Amino acid sequence: MDSNLIDNLIAAVPRAFALRSALELGIFTRLGNNSLTAESLGTALNIDPDRLSRLLYALASIGLLEVWEGQFRNGAEAAAFLDASKPAYRGGDHELLRELWEADLLTAESLRQNHPAALHDFSEAGPESAAAFSRMLAPGGVIFGRHLAQEIDLSTIGSVIDIGGGSGTILVGLRERHPHIAATLMELPTVAAVAPMILSEYGADDVIVEEGDITVAPSTGQHDLAILKAVVQVLPPEQARSSILNAARCLRPGGKIAIAGQGVVDDDRLGPAEGVFLNLTFLNLYRHGEAYTEGQYRGWMTEAGFRDIVRSRLPDGSTLFRAHLAG
Repeated sequence: MDSNLIDNLIAAVPRAFALRSALELGIFTRLGNNSLTAESLGTALNIDPDRLSRLLYALASIGLLEVWEGQFRNGAEAAAFLDASKPAYRGGDHELLRELWEADLLTAESLRQNHPAALHDFSEAGPESAAAFSRMLAPGGVIFGRHLAQEIDLSTIGSVIDIGGGSGTILVGLRERHPHIAATLMELPTVAAVAPMILSEYGADDVIVEEGDITVAPSTGQHDLAILKAVVQVLPPEQARSSILNAARCLRPGGKIAIAGQGVVDDDRLGPAEGVFLNLTFLNLYRHGEAYTEGQYRGWMTEAGFRDIVRSRLPDGSTLFRAHLAG
């Protein structure tokens, strides 16, 4: 017997850290479609080129960069997904990755003390921390909105509500090709207070920001589409159920719902990997958050009156449940 499984798991960690460091430094975006030496790139980034070259060669060794005669350029996948100027950019969540990976290092401690060692409580967040966390999620929200616009027929949608959407930038991505859709963000008071500032930075001053708690009551308005992205998974079971029941009450008859997040697992709890391992991360961040099973989601959605429930997988690994309200 060999130890390939263990060796590969250990080897994956420094590779992932190298990727995150490159995203933080903006290396892939700076390279763009060009080929640059470590000296040129170091000058542009204000980094010592000899030290920077260690990271560049590491990225080249795993295929994210290509190197020829001392010139570095983006590999095919990096050019498509890690250059911030490209529409399919996947690197906007690098600040969030840092927070999640730091939390992951505390899993054993969270289990020992039977309490999240890196507790994150949205309801108790101050203005500065709420703004910082919402801004951290903003780039990924735009990308998710674009993906969602490709998954759902928006031709009959006149009004959409993003429930628990942080900064509300999902609505920005969703409406890039459908600017006629009226948009509302429903968030807890601390997050709702900072959302308009971030939305304004994305040119979305027309988004209505409504204070509310979906686990307690629905929106004050009626909409054609309700979005819950990474909301259900941070709630205890009864509140998770209430959030879906109240989301249904935000919709007009026949309205659509999109529930998404990586915190979803198959009924056997062995996959997909994103959900299984995010479930460990939740131990460190939330008192009650959990990657719920497909069966639990379907049960709550059916109880709320949704029909024709479809589960699919988005490019970022998230699970998406789509359905429409009976009537």
